[in-house]
Amino acid sequence: MTRQWYVPPHRLALAAASLALAAPASAQTIAITGGRVHPVSSAPIENGTVLIRDGRIVAVGADVTIPADAQRVDATGKVVTPGLINSATQLGLVEIGQEASTRDARAAAGDGIAAAFRAWEGLNPRSAYIPAARVEGVTTVVVAPSGGLVQGQAALVDLGEGSIADLVRRAPVAMVVGDMGGYRSDEVGARGEFLLRLRELLDDTRAYMRNRASFERGDSRELVASRSDLEAMIPVLRGELPVAIAADRATDIEAAILLAREYGLRPIIVGGAEAWMVADAIAAARVPVLVGAMNNIPSSFSTLGSRQENPALLRRAGVTVALIGNAGGDEELFNVRNIKYEAGNAVAYGMSWDDALRAITLTPAELFGAADRIGALRPGMDANVVVWSGDPLELRTLAERVYIKGVEMPEETRQRMLMERYRTLPPDYDTPAGRGP
Repeated sequence: MTRQWYVPPHRLALAAASLALAAPASAQTIAITGGRVHPVSSAPIENGTVLIRDGRIVAVGADVTIPADAQRVDATGKVVTPGLINSATQLGLVEIGQEASTRDARAAAGDGIAAAFRAWEGLNPRSAYIPAARVEGVTTVVVAPSGGLVQGQAALVDLGEGSIADLVRRAPVAMVVGDMGGYRSDEVGARGEFLLRLRELLDDTRAYMRNRASFERGDSRELVASRSDLEAMIPVLRGELPVAIAADRATDIEAAILLAREYGLRPIIVGGAEAWMVADAIAAARVPVLVGAMNNIPSSFSTLGSRQENPALLRRAGVTVALIGNAGGDEELFNVRNIKYEAGNAVAYGMSWDDALRAITLTPAELFGAADRIGALRPGMDANVVVWSGDPLELRTLAERVYIKGVEMPEETRQRMLMERYRTLPPDYDTPAGRGP
């Protein structure tokens, strides 16, 4: 017999009210007026207006007609930009480094090949680090796996509120390959062996593509990867899915470019500490680079040539650059918000202001197939918009309002909650000097 549970009407009403409070505010008509608007895809607009309706941008300009029912946001003296995009994070995949149950960035592939691993399926939409990134103007990130020879697939994720399905904007956006200068295991002990294993995987994927039927019948020779991993590699070989290759040493970058040319891949270099040394070769191959500007201290023998002018030198050579964190692993895990400081530092070391802003907005949107929806302020785009107190690349500038798909995001973060909690001590708190504050 099925047990029937009686729920009193007043509890149903309370539950409904709680759900309403928990849900994000509905999109509406919003007019952000009077600010210096940087569309990124076009020239800045003084005293501009960004008109948003139902989560989309419907007009951008100096003479926009504002509907009577629009909520007006006065941005006079402020700066308005697209939401920032951080292209290399593990946001939502790792919560506490020392706690295994909160780490979902790495697949336990014994052979180092996890091409079928979809990192975003383990995303925690309620991660405490998402609001911390969002209040600093970061509205979208690339969430990528780690560990191994072929680490798995990355996704483009918005930092709004909701489920995994609500947050994932596009997936997969890249196949992620490990660092040929740093990855060592029982299977891979040297750079040449790293490239050998990659070639074996790519050759076997080609063989699998030519004769799937034989593989399914068990009539083919043994291949180096599972069926699911081989299937996942097919879009990479067809040039439909870019391959993000971690490489810092100049010779490693050159080797990655040669490998990509050999197999017709679409490479993206991640890290690129010594990319400036081979900038002309990178530009000639039309390979984009994800690179930072906060660190010039070598962290390994592969990064001896680190310098903070790297992004500027690459842009000067004509390389497509998207800025990411390079000051340490915490920028991928916790300090995703530091992306604006990377951009500010890049400007301090020679990159143009416009290039730096583009490198954390429209360029990553283009690289990961979402430039028709995010990365710029123009009609038809999703309303991922930030209103800044001043120059967004300056250290002390604040993101005063952050919109994702036209919904204003809450300002509360764990840091702010803790600050408010401990701003003043309760009267009965024991201190070294006695009772009280």
